[in-house]
Amino acid sequence: MSRSQKSTRPTAKPRERVLVCGVLMPGQAEEHDGPLSELRELLRASDVEPIGSGIVQRKDTPDPATLMGKGKVAEIAAEVELLEPDAVAVDNDLSPAHIRNLEKAWGVRVLDRSEVILDIFARRARTSQARLQVELAQAEYLLPRLKRMWTHLERMEGAVGTRGPGETQLETDKRLLRKRVQDLKRELEGIAERRQREVRSRSDQFTVGLVGYTNAGKSTLLNRLTGAEELAADMLFATLDTRTRQWRLPDSRAVLLSDTVGFLQRLPHHLVASFQATLAETLHADLLLHVVDASHPDASTQLEAVDRVLDEFAWTDRREVLVFNKIDRVPEPLSLHSLAVGRKNEVVFVSAVTGEGLGRLTELVMRELDSRAITARLRVPLADGRSAALARASGGVQSEELVGEESLTLVLKLSQGSLGNLRRSLGAAVEVEILGGGRDVSERTLAGERRGR
Repeated sequence: MSRSQKSTRPTAKPRERVLVCGVLMPGQAEEHDGPLSELRELLRASDVEPIGSGIVQRKDTPDPATLMGKGKVAEIAAEVELLEPDAVAVDNDLSPAHIRNLEKAWGVRVLDRSEVILDIFARRARTSQARLQVELAQAEYLLPRLKRMWTHLERMEGAVGTRGPGETQLETDKRLLRKRVQDLKRELEGIAERRQREVRSRSDQFTVGLVGYTNAGKSTLLNRLTGAEELAADMLFATLDTRTRQWRLPDSRAVLLSDTVGFLQRLPHHLVASFQATLAETLHADLLLHVVDASHPDASTQLEAVDRVLDEFAWTDRREVLVFNKIDRVPEPLSLHSLAVGRKNEVVFVSAVTGEGLGRLTELVMRELDSRAITARLRVPLADGRSAALARASGGVQSEELVGEESLTLVLKLSQGSLGNLRRSLGAAVEVEILGGGRDVSERTLAGERRGR
């Protein structure tokens, strides 16, 4: 077959071209990479091509009709006519009235910041829980905006029989959407209860949670520390689901390390609410590693944005270590110290890619584990190999010593939960003596464990 006779293949669907603009409100931090740089990254993460000069207006109060002033609306309209985008993305949350009026002024579809973020979450959701959480957030976002989707319909009101067969399409959709929101919340409550039972079943193990701004390198750090192979991509919101992996420490003790969805400035409230159960699983870990991209020019602003979200969960009494990541990308090492000045939490500088600083991070986790650990001496009959194996698997073995020809003495450092489980599993012939340690240990607890044997 000649070249001219070859069948043609359909070309790939062209990427949407979206014009970017926004309003800078009082108290809203400027971005070092330029106006609307984060919105551009969000659009790229949604497989969209951001275009335009990036028109931004400073405004003390939003215009009730169009958010921005009439002059800026006209300026953006001229750019829309020139560039002919598929849509316009505004780096703010818009009311239904804002969207309706701006679409009328510009003649194209208008997206707000929340809608762009929700689209990314919808693309990345993989598990059933994440899909339900995203659908709930989308439904709650859509409810007040349904009217603009049905502006072509006449509304019937005031007549008998406006429900059922006489109901308008708009009212029908609102009723169905509200019912779907209720159903989704019930489903998510059921999943949350199951997840809580799973978390409680791991209560005897020390848990470490990774939190931080999106794309701070949390997944790369998880992979480096645990040997896992989770998706770690240089893009916003690569992770939506909580992933928990075992991290084996140098002294053979193991902790559970959890990674979850990253945070963002001005993260939509309904999105945070729908992901609350997922976030709570990580946020209530024994120790939080707050990962910060040290190479990002907005590192301090991103750190504060994450702290604000954490404070929303009313969990201010948290044990936290600040982990400044990606130090291999920092051209001037002296600038790292300015990030640590005035921080009340312990600080460590690492590179999840090169491994630099991970030894110190591991030492900090081991020290925290030691502060909660109990040192116990076990005397096990030599013939009882099962009890000796259980003891070795329960915690860090500090020493082993043969006592005569009949017994083995093991000194262990382990958590209070592990000690309780071990007591219940050991045979009656095994003697257990508490040597000390463990800030959570009380005589009442230990006495209760002895009674439970």
